[in-house]
Amino acid sequence: MGRAERQRELAGRLHRRDGFVQPLRTVAGFAARLGGDGAAAHAVAVLLDAGTLATIGDAHARVPAAPPAGPDELGFEVVPALLEALGRLPAVPDVALVRGHGLAHPRRLGVAAHFGVVADLPTVGVADAPLLGTAAALHPIRGAHTPLRDGREQVGWLLRSRPGAAPLVVSPGHRVSMTAAAQLAMRFVADDRLPEPIRLADALLAARGG
Repeated sequence: MGRAERQRELAGRLHRRDGFVQPLRTVAGFAARLGGDGAAAHAVAVLLDAGTLATIGDAHARVPAAPPAGPDELGFEVVPALLEALGRLPAVPDVALVRGHGLAHPRRLGVAAHFGVVADLPTVGVADAPLLGTAAALHPIRGAHTPLRDGREQVGWLLRSRPGAAPLVVSPGHRVSMTAAAQLAMRFVADDRLPEPIRLADALLAARGG
């Protein structure tokens, strides 16, 4: 089975309804990237208390990888490292915010969705810029969000997490509904443009040379 066919098969297994415990006890932030030479994928996971955002633990993983065959196939390279980092956390999070796209992907399987369905973990993708789609003008106030659509299908949201800042692209991954995706991303925004779990994961990944 080729990668495109495998992506379609995994996308068909995505659950687009909420499947996470409430109230949330823990949340994790995940970030991953390929090393400069493309020979390895680096991933970081940070586990937080969902109420206080206090750090419970973190984990780093480095897994050999080959450069992706195309820009839409990054999940195949970085998901093994994300899974390794998940396994090294002190506990499985109730929900995960992942640096990257979820449903808002040409094959409806961005990194967050790919990771979520393989790990069977509720996930939300948070990215800096859309890969596809159109959206209406976004109000400048904090928390404003507008649907991101690919044709008639809504694939995510543009979310203004900070006044004056560029919007984030938020989309459900696995076991999270479209409505909940925006709510979860905004819930964990503190002082930064990025939700705190992802901000911490990004910082740790940079500090560890990822």
